[in-house]
Order: sequence, then structure tokens, then C-alpha cells
Amino acid sequence: MYMVRDGYFYGIGCAIAAALIAWLAAWPYAIPVLLLGAFCLWFFRDPERPIPGLPGAIVSPGDGKVTDVSTITSAAGPRARISIFLSIFDVHVNRSPVAGVIRDVRYQGGKFLNAMAANSAEENEQNIVTVEGEGRAVIFKQIAGLIARRIVFDLKVGDKVARGQRVGLIKFGSRVDVVFDRDAAIQVKPGDRVKGGTTVLAVLPVVQGKDQPAAAGSIREAAAWKT
Repeated sequence: MYMVRDGYFYGIGCAIAAALIAWLAAWPYAIPVLLLGAFCLWFFRDPERPIPGLPGAIVSPGDGKVTDVSTITSAAGPRARISIFLSIFDVHVNRSPVAGVIRDVRYQGGKFLNAMAANSAEENEQNIVTVEGEGRAVIFKQIAGLIARRIVFDLKVGDKVARGQRVGLIKFGSRVDVVFDRDAAIQVKPGDRVKGGTTVLAVLPVVQGKDQPAAAGSIREAAAWKT
């Protein structure tokens, strides 16, 4: 299993602190710091994930629990939104929901409300990313939570990205939202557990050519990735 580089920094820092505490005081006092270091190493784990090849699939940008599936109003009109809450026990590496080109990256400062609160999507600190592929624009938001204090995004406008590709992370509890066209067939519901890069959240209609129908079997195939 891989690990995000930050995990080594936190882990080594805790190990050094524990050694100093043991030297200056006694080794039992160093145990809590060692446990904290072990938790940091585990928190920043970055497992490999099988990425669905299903045409039109929108995959989850993170691990967690689906807290909301709804329709929102945007400048482009009504759009579908799926919200996912990441607890401190979930993998926090974020992945691109679709393949395409990064068209916009916008940081928005804000509060650090509980990420499960409905108003956190508008009021919390967040990074808003637009990916355009196959004539569709899909937006995903990295939203800071009550504990999370740093959002990391590794790409820039103009970069190409693959579906399920690692793009960053949010440290210590957070939320991710995915916004897309309403003609997509949604595959999840509130309460479902999802895995970043693997779980199919929705399937957009894919036109094979002029006057051609959408890809056959897409909905049935998507069910196999609802894990």
C-alpha cells in the first residue's frame, strides 16, 4: 500500500518528539506520541484502486458516506449534486471523477463548519475544480471540515487528467461534492459507502456517433462498481 508523503513527515516528527520525551522524562510518557505517529501513518494511506472503464461513468472523488443526492441551481441551470462526507477514518486522497482537461480551479476561503452541515458547501473553505471531457463539464469540490485545515490540489488549469487519477487530498475530515448534468443516471443514494476512484456515482449518456444511442448496458455495468 502506498502512502502520501505527508504521512512520513508526521510520522517521523512524532517519532522524534517521542524520543525526546523518553530521554527527558520516561518512556511511558512517549507512548501517546508514538500512537499519534502511527495514526498519522495510517491516515495518509493511499491504496491502489481499480478504475472503471465504463463509458460516461462519474466516479467518486473520495472515500466516505453519501450524505446528499439532490438538484441545485447554478449559473448553467439546474444540476445534480452528490455530497460525500469523509471521516478521519476514511482514505483522504482525492481523485478526479472523470477524464478530461482541468478548465478551472478556484479557491474559496471560508469557515470550518461541520462538513456534514448543509451550509458547509457554501460557507466552508473549499477548492472548486471544473473538468471538461467529451463535451461535458463536471465540477467537484474539496471542502474543508471542522478539523480539516488544509486542502491540497496538485494540478493546474490546462492539465489533462484521467478518470480516477489522484489529484490531491484534504487533511483530517472533510467533504467532497460532485456537480454534473441532470441527464446522468445516478447510481447511489444517501447512506451508501463509496470508494474514491472505484465507485460509480452516476453514468452520463454517451453518444457513439450522430443519431447513435447511448452505450448499451451502461446502467447494468455500473451496478458492479457500487462498492
